Amino acid sequence: MTFIQEPLIIFDGGCGTTLQTMDIDPAAWDGLDGCNEYLNISSPESILELHRSFLDAGAMVVETNTFGASSVVLSEYGLENRVDELNRAAVKIARQAADEFSTPAKPRYVAGSVGPTTKLPVLGHISPQDLAATVSEQMRSLIDAGVDAVIIETCQDLLQIKTVLVACFELLEELQVDLPVLSSVTFERQGTMLVGTDIASVCATISPFPVFSLGLNCATGPTDMEPHIDYLSKNWQKRISCIPNQGMPEVVDGKTHYPLTPEEYGQHMYDFVTKKGVSIVGGCCGTSPAHTRGLVKALAGAVPAQRPEVLS
Repeated sequence: MTFIQEPLIIFDGGCGTTLQTMDIDPAAWDGLDGCNEYLNISSPESILELHRSFLDAGAMVVETNTFGASSVVLSEYGLENRVDELNRAAVKIARQAADEFSTPAKPRYVAGSVGPTTKLPVLGHISPQDLAATVSEQMRSLIDAGVDAVIIETCQDLLQIKTVLVACFELLEELQVDLPVLSSVTFERQGTMLVGTDIASVCATISPFPVFSLGLNCATGPTDMEPHIDYLSKNWQKRISCIPNQGMPEVVDGKTHYPLTPEEYGQHMYDFVTKKGVSIVGGCCGTSPAHTRGLVKALAGAVPAQRPEVLS
């Protein structure tokens, strides 16, 4: 069985929110608090523990700790010259964890995480050329280090995702590597992407690209994602992913709290799989290993719903 042959793919949960619950030596941050990617080299054992916790809960795929490992983001911490080092370290750690939990019957996979950076081209924060250059640099390291797939996630505007997809497929062609590329956009609670784009426009923009899947992640919980997942179910011709937050965050006793229980999360995702044909699931912000365990339990024996023949 290979990644693309898996009928139902279960990703891990929230990296950042889970790291916040772990007992990490403050010295590991070296004054770079907030740069989770730095832990790939300063505290690899912490990242290994993170991956193991989700794999032990039943996740089939772990994402590399590289969401912000592009030069644009790393420059905020003075680490812009360590892109290759940090990304390769992340893949090595994730691969070690995945290999520990893999069996011939149940392989475990590593997906290279590529985040949106902190700058939007549509708002003039960065030129498309500079965005393409920074993500290409990061993706080259991830691909060279041996990821099983690339997930381009939390995309907030069409120019951004289009630029990154062009860069990604040009790089794969240059390297003569065939990898599944997952694309995932973020919709705000008002029902559009950050700059007002609707789901139909997203589908039209991404459909020319040979992506493995299109879906949603972050920003909201599964309830707010349902209209968009419903649209994809009826109009998108390839596989659909759904990787939501655990509801909208609340402040409880001065701390950020995500309200969805593992059981509620699992039920939402079960419905998406069995009724909407979603075949790639996982969790974003607020998703703990307990949530992943609840997801795996809810999906035991679940089969993605058949979608119209024309969309198969």
